[in-house]
Amino acid sequence: FGKQWYQRRVREHYYITNNLSYQPLRITMPKSKRDKIVPLTVTKKKSYDTKKDLVSEIQNCCDKYTNIFLIEVHNDRNSLLKDVRESWKHSRIFLGRNKVMALSLGRTIEAEYKKDLHKVSKGLVGKRGLLFTNKQVDEVKDWFASHKQYCYARSGSVATETVVLPEGPLDLPHPMEPQLRQLGLPTRLKEGVIVLDQEHTVCSAGKPLTTQQAVILKHLGNSMAEFQVELISCWSEGKLTILSENNSSMEVADDVNDEPGDENEI
Repeated sequence: FGKQWYQRRVREHYYITNNLSYQPLRITMPKSKRDKIVPLTVTKKKSYDTKKDLVSEIQNCCDKYTNIFLIEVHNDRNSLLKDVRESWKHSRIFLGRNKVMALSLGRTIEAEYKKDLHKVSKGLVGKRGLLFTNKQVDEVKDWFASHKQYCYARSGSVATETVVLPEGPLDLPHPMEPQLRQLGLPTRLKEGVIVLDQEHTVCSAGKPLTTQQAVILKHLGNSMAEFQVELISCWSEGKLTILSENNSSMEVADDVNDEPGDENEI
C-alpha cells in the first residue's frame, strides 16, 4: 500500500484510541495551473488620466502648429495608414476618441480653445481625425491628392463595377478548386485545370459586397477599394475653410445649444 494509505490508518487509530470524533482525511488532487479560462475580450478601460492627457496633448498641438485639418480615412488599412504617419512625422495625426478630441477643441463658442475651433469639433464623426501641421495648405492638399492606393475590398463595401466570369478555364492554381466551390462558384477540375461550368456574376455595381464576394475578388486580384485620406476642412488663424465638396454644408450655426454639462464631461 502507498504512503497516503498508511497515514490515513495512523490518523484513524489516533482518533479511536483517544475517543475523538474521526474525520476521514480527504485526498484531493492539486489544481492545475494550466487549466485556466482566460477571456480574450477583456481589455483594460482607458482611465480618466489617459483621457485628460490626450486633451492636454491636443491643446498643446493647437498652440504649436498653425494649421489644423479635419481628415477622413476611406477604406482604412493599418499598413497604408502607417505609411502616412511615417511620411508626416514632422506633424501630428490623431485618429479615434472623437468625443475626447471634440472636448479638447471645445464644443461651443464659450468652451472653444481658440476662435471657431468648435466648428471643427462638430465635424468629428465616424472615421475622422485631426492633422496638426505647419505645412502650407496647398502643399498638404497636393500630397494627399497624389497619395491614393487601391486595395482589396472588404465585406460591406459597395462594388464599383460589375464583375462577370465567363464560362471556361480560370487562371488559378488547382488546389483552390474546393475553396472556390465553397464560395459559390460552379467549378470543377478538368485535367488539372479549374473550369467554370457556366457564366457567373461575382458582384454588381452599386451593391454591397458579401464576405464570399470579397474573398472571390481577392483571389482574382481585383483591387476594388481605394485607400484615401480626404481633407474635409482646414482651420488656420481663427478661420475655418471647407476643402471637401461633399461637405460644403458643414458650416455650424453659432447658436447651437448643447446639453448642460457636456463641456466638462470626458
